[in-house]
Parts: sequence; C-alpha cells; structure tokens
Amino acid sequence: MRDPDDLEGFAQLCPDCLGKAGDNAFLRFRLRAALEARSATSSEAGERPPEDPVVTPDGTDPLIAYYEARVAEYDDWYLRRGRYEHGPIHDAAWNAELDAAGRWLDGLPIRGRIVELAAGTGWWSPLLAAKGELWLSDAAGAPLERARERLLAHGLRAHLHVRDAWLEPESPPAPADGLFAGFWLSHVARDRTGAFLALAARWLAPDGRLAVIDSLPDPQSGASDHPEPADDRARRRLDDGREFTIPKVYRTPDEIRSALTGAGFVDVEVTTTGRFFVLATARRA
Repeated sequence: MRDPDDLEGFAQLCPDCLGKAGDNAFLRFRLRAALEARSATSSEAGERPPEDPVVTPDGTDPLIAYYEARVAEYDDWYLRRGRYEHGPIHDAAWNAELDAAGRWLDGLPIRGRIVELAAGTGWWSPLLAAKGELWLSDAAGAPLERARERLLAHGLRAHLHVRDAWLEPESPPAPADGLFAGFWLSHVARDRTGAFLALAARWLAPDGRLAVIDSLPDPQSGASDHPEPADDRARRRLDDGREFTIPKVYRTPDEIRSALTGAGFVDVEVTTTGRFFVLATARRA
C-alpha cells in the first residue's frame, strides 16, 4: 500500500482522471480510502485504522462477485501456486506457453491508444502500457487495485476505471488503435459472441487491431479441486471454501476465426500455444 498522504500514485497513473474523481468510481473509491486512512492515523494512539472499503458492484452478477472475492489468490493461477500446482511437467509446460503468449502479444503491431477490457489484476497491463497510452478497466474494483500496484511497480502510466466490458465505448478513449481482452471471451455466452465482437469493432479506429488471449480446455489449467466445466459453465472454489458458478465457454480456433470474419474483421490470425492458450488477432476494416 502507498502512504495515505501520497496521491502521486493516482496522479502518475492517470493525471487527467484525478481531476474527474467525481465521475470515476475507481478514483472515488481510492480517494475515499485515502481520506479515511488519513483520518484514522490522526486519531488517538492505539486505535486500529479501518480497512479499505470493498467496491461492491451494483447487481448480483456471479462473475463480478467471483472476481471480487478471488482477488487475493487471482495471480496464483498464472504463477502455478497452491491449488494451481500440477507437478513439474505440467507446470513447466504452462510456464513455457504463458511466456509464448506474452511474446506473441508483445510482437503485435499495437501502438497509440490501447484499451484493455476485463483487465483483472493487470497481468498483461505493463506490457501494453509500454506500447502505448493504456486505458484499462474491469467491472470488479478489487482486482484493479492490484493492477494499479503492478503498473506502479513498473513505473508505468495508465488510466484505470471500474467499468463493465459490455458498456459502449466512451470518448476518450475511443477510438482506439488497439483493443485487448485477456481471458474475457471465454466468459461471453456463445449466443453473444457476435454482439461482443461488434462492440469490439466500435471501440477501434479504422485499421485498429484486436488481440485476444484465452483458454483452451485442459485438465491441468485450473485448480486441482475444480470440477471439469460442462454446458459452458464452471464451478469455481476459492481457498476459503466459497463456490461460484460462472460462464466458461471454450471456443476452438476455427470458431474464433469464423466469428471474427463474420464480424467484419480482416487479416484474421488465430493460433494456439499448444495445450493451454488460444491467441487471436485481427484488424477492423
């Protein structure tokens, strides 16, 4: 955590947005937390400062509730820790493919204004922020705090907003030169694939590039105690025992290629890293 009196963290990441905190849910949350912490530290000695408030999104979307609750163990999936360990052979394959996915994303010709939807804890955000002006959002506020800290640790700037991935583009940042969605497409219902890709096109300027990284079905991908997904649904268990049922739609490379082409994208390229990840990129015509 940064010192409560040090608002440089907010200004470094989003100097323009700092002055618009009244319209920005994420900044209202962070500034309110800073003021409460400052008030607590000036109270009588021995009084325990209150914990940061939790951002509770409006509504009962189980996907948002799951990612809010999962934040403390979110990166364990990437790092193969705890329940996500599957032994040296499988974990070595995972790490090699995760590196390959990162090299693929880094090698794409994405520059300028970049939008990242459903950014979570910002695993890919430093890579994107180093390539252009990054605007990242997530419908769950708690993971964005981790993304903020990750970007600060890399000395990078970005604009962070609590925002549902299904909302229409706003200006700024639209139109964008690049749009990235990591592990979001698999949370989009099959019958809404076309609607999401049409939305993605509306984010992009002409010739803007879409990039997607998502999951392939592999029993060594999730936690060791997760049941296999079925009927485009997955039951997810957290370390504290809570369980959530969320959408999890595995699409083949051919399905993604066909959907992108049908949505009017051009120069469509879809490949895989082998076992764990599917990679897709295309340009808006």
